[in-house]
This record gives sequence, C-alpha cells and structure tokens, in this order.
Amino acid sequence: MHLHSAARDSGHGTEVLARQGLRLPQMVLKRLRDAGIYCQPTVSIEHQNLAKKYVLRGVESGGAVAALGAYSSFVGERGEPLAWLQRVDSIGVNGVHAVVVAPVLVRVEMLRIERTYDLLITRHLLAESAGNRRPGLVSSILFYGRRGSLEMELWGKDAAFGGTVFPVFYNRAGERVSLLSAFEDAVARITAAVCCVGCRHAHLLCPKLIASISESADEANRPSAIVAPVGIGAA
Repeated sequence: MHLHSAARDSGHGTEVLARQGLRLPQMVLKRLRDAGIYCQPTVSIEHQNLAKKYVLRGVESGGAVAALGAYSSFVGERGEPLAWLQRVDSIGVNGVHAVVVAPVLVRVEMLRIERTYDLLITRHLLAESAGNRRPGLVSSILFYGRRGSLEMELWGKDAAFGGTVFPVFYNRAGERVSLLSAFEDAVARITAAVCCVGCRHAHLLCPKLIASISESADEANRPSAIVAPVGIGAA
C-alpha cells in the first residue's frame, strides 16, 4: 500500500488532501469496491433557504470486512460528538449510515489493511465572502498518520476492546506521533468502525438529545411553557 504523504506534498497537494480526503491507489479502491465497502468523505456547502444561511454537509459512511476497512465521519471542533440530521438505514452494509450538517466540521477518516492503519483528521469551515455570494470552503489538516500499527484483531477475537484503543503512529525517524487529546475518543471510535464487519450503524455521529417524558410533562405544566416537538431516532 502506498498513500501520498502530506509531508512531501506541495502546497496544492496538501490542499487537495485536506479537502478531498485520503488519496488511495487504484488497487486499494478496487479492493474496497470488491469488498462492497462504500466510504464517502466529501464535504459540501449547502444553502438553508428558510434560515437564509450556508452550512456544511457530510455523511458518515464505511465499514469493514476481515481483511480491510474504510470509514469517514465527523466531530465538532473540539472533538465533541455531533448529532446527526438523519440516520440512514439500508438493506446493504458498509455504506452510508447518517447525515450531518453544521457550520464547522472536523472530518475523521481512516483506512485499515489488516493491522496497518492510515488516519487523516481535517477541519472544514466556511470562508466569508463579500455581499451575498456563496462562501468558499477552507480545509486544513490537523493530523495525518500513515502506516500506524495496532496488533489486535478488533474484527475478531479482540472485538471487546473496540472503541477503547487506536493505532500507534510514528514519523520517519521512528518517533511516536501523538494525537491531540481532544480527538482520542473519536479516533478510538473510528478504529472500531474500520473493524466493524458488515457495519450497519453510526460509530461517531449520534442521535439528538431529547427530554425525558417526565421532564416534558413538567415543562408543559409551567405557565407560558413552550414544548418543542420530541424527535425519534435513537440508535
């Protein structure tokens, strides 16, 4: 496996990597297609007509077979979980799991081949423009780790550790490269995701928090209370 290294990219190459995600060789892409793994790291700019504002849209997608996995999802700027706009259920596996919209997105993308992992974390935000023109997309790389190692079979006998461990990455000089602590939980979750054989659920995006029935009843009994609709969508 050979992925294009961010450290050796030109300025334009780094920008492409930050915006489009991991640049995979055709051989790897063919293996993913043959395995039925669909991973869509695209970030798009969308306009909300009612709110009259622009937002970013992304999808959580991917999954795994025993030999390899690929996954992409999103968290907030400080690594906090984001609530999905909608969960996506389908007959197939290892595909799209949920959709998210937000003004700022941090994409977490990972590829696994056996026990070797590549990880890319990128920040995406809207660039202001003069007048009413459509804003631009500004993307930057927060972390790019290549050929990380994790000597555990999270897709098999070590599945119980999924969501608690993640690969170790080294630079070319053999020194360990540390993750920002704010993103360790997200990386542990996506490590489990690229080992989730026949994945049918979201690993990083989560349902919107809803009030309990008793809390809603108490709120409704208060004078001039306004009760918001309760959404349904728990995993």
